[in-house]
Amino acid sequence: MKRIGMLTSGGDCQALNAAMRGVVKSLVNSGQDVEIYGFLNGYRGLIYGDFKMLTGRDFSGILTVGGTILGSSRTPFKTIKDPDENGLNKVEAMKQNYHKLQLDCLVVLGGNGTHKTANLLREEGLNVVTLPKTIDNDLYGTDMTFGFQSAVDIATDCIDCIHTTAASHGRIFIVEVMGHKVGYLTLNAGMAGGADIILIPEIPYDINKIVEAVKTREKNGNRFTIIAVAEGAISKEDAKLSKKEYQKKLEKRKYPSVSYEVAAQILEKTGQEVRVTVPGHTQRGGSPCPYDRVFASRLGAEAGKLILEGEYGFMVGYRNREIVKVPLEDVAGKLKMLDPDSTIIKEAKMLGISFGD
Repeated sequence: MKRIGMLTSGGDCQALNAAMRGVVKSLVNSGQDVEIYGFLNGYRGLIYGDFKMLTGRDFSGILTVGGTILGSSRTPFKTIKDPDENGLNKVEAMKQNYHKLQLDCLVVLGGNGTHKTANLLREEGLNVVTLPKTIDNDLYGTDMTFGFQSAVDIATDCIDCIHTTAASHGRIFIVEVMGHKVGYLTLNAGMAGGADIILIPEIPYDINKIVEAVKTREKNGNRFTIIAVAEGAISKEDAKLSKKEYQKKLEKRKYPSVSYEVAAQILEKTGQEVRVTVPGHTQRGGSPCPYDRVFASRLGAEAGKLILEGEYGFMVGYRNREIVKVPLEDVAGKLKMLDPDSTIIKEAKMLGISFGD
């Protein structure tokens, strides 16, 4: 008998259910007797012993369902060792609930912060296997995360829709794409949607270069411009500030986000009105695309294999088109940034896309 705990932590995304389904189906189909304990609302469920028993039937019909049947929440790693409002030691509580249920393994699905806590639990002696979830694709140790391609599809569809109205009215449009720290999602959606300018956190922009790109398009007879902006895009001036100085500046910013600030600056320098569209959380919602359904299922199946073989302390990742196991200590606390000198950036520039640099 294998007793498996399972939780989804952090922001939700497409294919979380598909990944959990992959884990459970691979275990059940192996002929192994399995008990599944689903912890509700992320690490919070593990801390407070909030769980429900699940069977294979609970994972039937969820391959195409977005979100997570277990619910999710954010439990910041930076406060995980701090007592809760009642003085409860959260780390000890998680360990006690793990041992109370006599779990053989805890399966954790999440992104960067989630993996920090998962590695901490590994260091505390728990058997942990993780799966890489995030629409940002910024998790270290894997070339791809599930949820990313689905989010790219949604953001691209938004840019596609903006294209027709931009062309009709001859306007400048900004589409703000999710991504506070990395630009994979904005870059891929921008390229797929035919954006003319793409602004990402890894390449600080110069507003004058953006204006120059807009004017060049006008001189070439183009009546409209599409700008894809990552929510974490930053100007060259702001990039020189310390983290503390930048946070203070953000607190005083009069615009809702960087996209509105860029729009106002373009208006000031060109006299042209700019429209801003923010698809927001739609990028994390809805049914997973076919790629993510397959990818998450594969990751889940391999996680089940690790559990059956008693190999713990790994994230199931994807490298060079192969599913691999990556030691958790190699993943936790590291962010996979987009290299400004990568071939995809160079190729985008060859296509005439400006990065405002």
